[in-house]
Amino acid sequence: MDRGGVWTEESPDLHNPTGHLWDELDCGMLTSKEQLKDDDVDAAQSGVNKASKGGIVYGDYLQLDKIISSQLLQSELKGNKIHDEHLFIVTHQAYELWFRQILWELDSVREIFISGHVRDERNMLKVNTRIHRIVMIFRLLVDQFAVLETMTALDFFDFREYLSPASGFQSLQFRLLENKIGVPDNQRVPYNRRHYRDNFRGSEIELLLRSEKEPTLLQLVEKWLERTPGLEEDGFNFWGQLQSRIFEGLRREKDKIEQTADSEMKEELMADFVKQKELFTCLFDEKRHEHLLSKGERRLSYKALQGALMIYFYREEPRFQVPFQLLTFLMDIDTLMTKWRYNHVCMVHRMIGSKAGTGGSSGYQYLRSTVSDRYKVFVDLFNLATFLVPRDWIPKLNPTEHTFLYTAECCDSSYCSSEDSD
Repeated sequence: MDRGGVWTEESPDLHNPTGHLWDELDCGMLTSKEQLKDDDVDAAQSGVNKASKGGIVYGDYLQLDKIISSQLLQSELKGNKIHDEHLFIVTHQAYELWFRQILWELDSVREIFISGHVRDERNMLKVNTRIHRIVMIFRLLVDQFAVLETMTALDFFDFREYLSPASGFQSLQFRLLENKIGVPDNQRVPYNRRHYRDNFRGSEIELLLRSEKEPTLLQLVEKWLERTPGLEEDGFNFWGQLQSRIFEGLRREKDKIEQTADSEMKEELMADFVKQKELFTCLFDEKRHEHLLSKGERRLSYKALQGALMIYFYREEPRFQVPFQLLTFLMDIDTLMTKWRYNHVCMVHRMIGSKAGTGGSSGYQYLRSTVSDRYKVFVDLFNLATFLVPRDWIPKLNPTEHTFLYTAECCDSSYCSSEDSD
């Protein structure tokens, strides 16, 4: 540009990327980018290889030499190596490793309850975290069937003869898991008309017997629910108030129905009312509850059911939010275990049809009989929804009067105990 403001041939054109000024800018930008790359490389390589100085390394820490060398193909030992047997073994070994982790978490939660540390409500976060972890593992186990189902029935048939008499029913860890959660012995489906322990030997039977005598998660949660604040008859008396308000609400419902003109609709409404009244009459009948307990149709004690229903109704109150989460996670465990059993049934049906199992059971027929409420441990929590009522029927809470909403049991010595520092 000359002094008069006119562009000359020697002047770099800013609209022309071949101009000298753009060339200089490009060079500067490239230099900066190269410098940044060099800096990134330097930063990425600035660490220290500690493994070269000795100490435990990844493979040793995880004992990988034992894990990855434990896939012993029976077909190969018999001189007829079948490719898909490797997938079958790895999948089941993965299940057993996850069962081990579930037992680890479950035992720790049970110990918190058994030791009384759960009375310090700050420990409930630890309980919820570990129970939720079990839920997430079960979600993974349910989905893991999809990997095994990439094997066809014919692929499985090629090596199935080498498995007998091994059977998934012989999984010690899964039976321990059922016992520790709380599957009742009298609700189990017999295995070929025999007790489930008959499929195990020696030390395995001892472990099973011990697990049957230990407090189950169901029993521990039951005792915890019985202590729900607000159940005290000389205090808030939730159960007494709820009974009064529900029957008052039912009386108003009946009056409303009786005031309507005679019609088919009125008959239907009255029939529904009678059913509702009978339902709640049974709910508040302790003897009826004990009868249902004896038949295995209910699992929780009468007072524990009251506590669960109170948590259910007041779940939005700060004091009951964490307990409500726990009840939800317990239902998740039951749901996912049922899904796991169902997926197992479907896979077995798909793989062997109606043939007998390798362990001697009726196979698909036996497994199908285990997908029922008799194996649901926390079935009472599912049934709480049966007793839902309009919100204005629920006893009102006054935060000023009912201080238990904000005052939690607390014992610093148990919360800070070194024995439970994990």
